Amino acid sequence: MAAVAQALQSEPNILSRLVGRRTSLIGIIILAIIAAAALLAPFIAPYSPSKLSIASRLHGPEMAHLFGTDDLGRDIFTRMLYAGRTSLTVGFAVVVFSSIIGIVLGLTAGFFRRLDQPVSRLIDAMMAFPDILLAIALVAALGASATNVVIALGIVYAPRLARVIRASTLVIRELPYVEAARALGVPTPVILVRHVLRNVTSPLLVQGTFIFANAILAEAGLSFLGVGISPDTPTWGTMISVGRQYMDQASWMMFFPGAAIVLTVLSLQLVGDGLRDLLDPRLAKDI
Repeated sequence: MAAVAQALQSEPNILSRLVGRRTSLIGIIILAIIAAAALLAPFIAPYSPSKLSIASRLHGPEMAHLFGTDDLGRDIFTRMLYAGRTSLTVGFAVVVFSSIIGIVLGLTAGFFRRLDQPVSRLIDAMMAFPDILLAIALVAALGASATNVVIALGIVYAPRLARVIRASTLVIRELPYVEAARALGVPTPVILVRHVLRNVTSPLLVQGTFIFANAILAEAGLSFLGVGISPDTPTWGTMISVGRQYMDQASWMMFFPGAAIVLTVLSLQLVGDGLRDLLDPRLAKDI
């Protein structure tokens, strides 16, 4: 994570240029609003997320309940705020965990020639399985909890980062300054951190935003299928799964959580596209 911060500091105008792009700015604004609402949930939520009111069950959107109530009379707006905290936390944790695994595998395969083939074959084997099926299998083996969902999704998405980092490392290891560092006897770990890792942070940032979006979708899918986070914890996927049973008479139970997922994923994709265009030299020339 320090390398990522250094990458941003080395490009002081990246954020300003990103904000200057209309689509990226829209994504940043949407994401900031969703993140702020989730972070401030305890202060802006009108009710407790677990408060039951059978007398108010399946009420449509009204002043007392902005997004209506569910089958147990719980306020959907409140539960969406707390569900957003869960989804964003899981998504960010997946990005961090998968980045750690991906960096280790990618640097190992790209820098050490003897380990390239076995590590690459391991990455290919992990990517041979469909993402959602592998995630379901891992969660089923580990058990349903937020921590295990993060571990499962981190393992699922790590090979994507590993392949990108490996490809960049294969190029960087042949550059003159890396050869000079070797000739001067600089320890290999220092070369990897100072000279290689710092120069692969651009694709790492871009892939991180896309993995963030995919992790939110995957977590919602696992919760929808009932194999993700405990049903006692509000999540957008669980809310959609419950609302499916009442879609004819209470469509708002599915609509609002679904809209939250769409807006969150869309905003992350817009930010990721903007970062890719700015950090890729081939695309930056056209901007």
